[in-house]
Amino acid sequence: MPTSLPTAASLYDRVQRVIPPMEWPTFASDIDAILELKRQRNAVILAHNYQTPEIFHCVADIVGDSLALARKAMSTEADVIVLAGVHFMAETAKLLNPKKTVLVPDLRAGCSLADSIAAEDVRLLRQRYPGVPVVTYVNTSAEVKAESDICCTSGNAKAVVESLGVPRVIMLPDEYLALNIGTQTDVEIIAWKGHCEVHERFTPADIRELRESHPGVTVLVHPECPPEVVAEADFSGSTAAMSDYVGRRKPPRVVLMTECSMSDNVAVEHPEVEFIRPCNLCPHMKRITLANIRIALEQNRHVVTIEPEIAGRARLAVERMLAI
Repeated sequence: MPTSLPTAASLYDRVQRVIPPMEWPTFASDIDAILELKRQRNAVILAHNYQTPEIFHCVADIVGDSLALARKAMSTEADVIVLAGVHFMAETAKLLNPKKTVLVPDLRAGCSLADSIAAEDVRLLRQRYPGVPVVTYVNTSAEVKAESDICCTSGNAKAVVESLGVPRVIMLPDEYLALNIGTQTDVEIIAWKGHCEVHERFTPADIRELRESHPGVTVLVHPECPPEVVAEADFSGSTAAMSDYVGRRKPPRVVLMTECSMSDNVAVEHPEVEFIRPCNLCPHMKRITLANIRIALEQNRHVVTIEPEIAGRARLAVERMLAI
């Protein structure tokens, strides 16, 4: 950890385009406290792309999509990991760092996808489709990962599916992601009926209205959106892929059809790009705040634990993904 810490005052320049000056004082004391607590506890904060800018740009040490967080979590030398994201992400960090303390600031930070399937469902699918490998999205519980052959993210799903060298796979739990990946590969994909409550609400009509009201806008969508939405877009990819697209192409005007905070976080890095912001809020991601990150570090709350037998099998599924 550095000996000279930044301060909330020095960090405001990073986010002044997306956080009004009148709001900043409500964040400053928590930011300063968190920076000091990280130093005291040898802690790092991992923040998903859907976290708000004051978290993402001011207190986080490692940021990115699910795949980036999973990879980078393995290399940290910190004693404590605070996961600014939803519960399955904290579980994944714990799987890859079993000897470290992993904290999630709010136990209610769940996920509609993770809630859409249970371990018993996977066992029943294996009975129905004997011998067909199970590819499980990281947006699932450790118990579900433990019943799977390999995990994937939206960024590497196609590569994972094709790495298995089989004619068909079971892909869980996001139906739309499975259908969208199915258009990119010759592998037959058996899907589950899980949906993301953020992305399933976008429609093709939304995109057509955006193009009418904002001529020339470039539309980027997440592959958890329905296939008919993906078909209307200019580009579909993971949150990391969308961010990279903006950085490479620098479209004059762009819309990211995903969770609300994503646009704010990418806009900080690209002041020359105009961001149109029709988005859907993830209520689970928004349960993570500066205040409960601070409390998590102060009170060691809430420690993520996974039963050893489940952890061993779930870790194997994640490690197989990371090896690709």
